[in-house]
Amino acid sequence: MQTNRRSFLVAGGVTALAASRAIGANERIPTGAIGCGGRMRDLLRAASKTGCSELVSACDVYEPRRDQVRERSGDTVSTHLDYREVLDDKDVTAVIIATPNHWHVRMAVDALAAGKDIYLEKPVTHTIEEGQTLSHAVHTSKQILQCGMQQRSWIHFQSAVDLIQGGNIGRVTQVRTYWYQNYQPEIRPPLTPINPDMLDWKRWLGSAPDEPFSEEKYRLWRWFWNFGGGAMTDLFTHWIDVVHWAMKTDAPLLAQTLGDRYVFDTWECPDTIQSALRYPNFEVVYEGTMVSSIDDGGLEFRGTEATLKLTRAGFGVYRENIQGENPVLSERSILDGTISHMQNFFDCVRSRKTPNAPVETGIAAARAGQIANLALRGSERITWPPPKPGAGR
Repeated sequence: MQTNRRSFLVAGGVTALAASRAIGANERIPTGAIGCGGRMRDLLRAASKTGCSELVSACDVYEPRRDQVRERSGDTVSTHLDYREVLDDKDVTAVIIATPNHWHVRMAVDALAAGKDIYLEKPVTHTIEEGQTLSHAVHTSKQILQCGMQQRSWIHFQSAVDLIQGGNIGRVTQVRTYWYQNYQPEIRPPLTPINPDMLDWKRWLGSAPDEPFSEEKYRLWRWFWNFGGGAMTDLFTHWIDVVHWAMKTDAPLLAQTLGDRYVFDTWECPDTIQSALRYPNFEVVYEGTMVSSIDDGGLEFRGTEATLKLTRAGFGVYRENIQGENPVLSERSILDGTISHMQNFFDCVRSRKTPNAPVETGIAAARAGQIANLALRGSERITWPPPKPGAGR
């Protein structure tokens, strides 16, 4: 396999020196994939559509996923159980990381130390404390890190942000965010059972506490605290990043959260949740459930002169004091933002410019959801930053 892979790279005009020199404008960037589940498949499809990269190495703790990568690549990709083998590969210039959240920072720090540029799926951190670790690692390296919040490269999101920042909807006092999905088994297509004999469960757990294999936790890790953070660090992360971007801010002052497991009682994170976050001069609310998908997801920026309703399909601006339901200004999406975001990442690998979603944006977006979760798991209300011990006494 190694011989085939190297022959393929030479035929494509990419040598083992690619990682140690500037990448030419017409060269494909040798790329590694860490964590080859469903999200990675989407990211690799987007990367292939840019025409900028060539997958040369991949790893996953589940053997069938490694086999699938080899099959899709025509047996030209080297596959590994240990992600460090991908990082040790001198042919690899950039890596895409799409593992469960609790692995993100450790893998990113190791990749930076290995001299790799990184596309890191959101949320980029699993805890608030990890933000400082990741920021330090990025800023003390010479590497590019793009956070996986593709709205930053989606053209109609950029247009919407320009309108908001230009004052076209007046003063914004509230942003409503929402995302509805349906995880009920009768709605979702059946999945092939996991063969635990082909899975390195201990390696998948990593720094998480040891526990017996659970297919539900392996598949739905986002809904268990040791591996994810539920809707607030998954879905909400995308939307609060757009809010931070449009409103030029990065941290809430206060959060209140209500949520519970009304249908999925085997989960740890709520299947239905509402959260309110106060920022300087405006408020953000989020609501969502995983048992009803009508309306999907989106944002509403409510200003004194107009409301801007924004989804991944497009946006519309609705003026105050104008009758009718049709927007006075609208724009539709014409391209999947993940493709544009991948294009921006690979462009920055070549140019060494700051990507559209640098590390600070990813840390801030993850932190907002993590603060909301702290409110949920504590007294349902939290101020930020927390008061210092003894303050006010």
